[in-house]
Amino acid sequence: MWAWRILGMIAFVVGAIGIVLPVWPTTIFWIVAALAFARSNPHWADWIYARPGLGQPIRTFVETGRMSMRSKSAALAGMALTAAGTIYLSWNHPWSMAGSLGLLALGAAFVISRKQPIAPEPERLMKKSTEQKGE
Repeated sequence: MWAWRILGMIAFVVGAIGIVLPVWPTTIFWIVAALAFARSNPHWADWIYARPGLGQPIRTFVETGRMSMRSKSAALAGMALTAAGTIYLSWNHPWSMAGSLGLLALGAAFVISRKQPIAPEPERLMKKSTEQKGE
């Protein structure tokens, strides 16, 4: 229980760096944090899910393993930039470059293999929109 909470806190803090530093990924670390918090402190996972912009895609991935095309595109674009940087910076070190590019290829294959989220049923959408109007 404590190990999950510590892992979640570390992943959350490392991911939070991405809010301030644009080249640092936030989402992947917050996915790890949400998974860890779901096992140790569900209220903290719910807090992550409530974050505008990131929360819903993270929740969808954690609960279903699915990714929207927008999320896939962003992840693959980030990986492509990382690959370009890796090639540029490690041109003289072919083994480290090959290892890094291999890991990026595995990550890209994983992202590509994720299915898209199931579209909500029209009845649920109608019910949700009428509930929001009543608030």
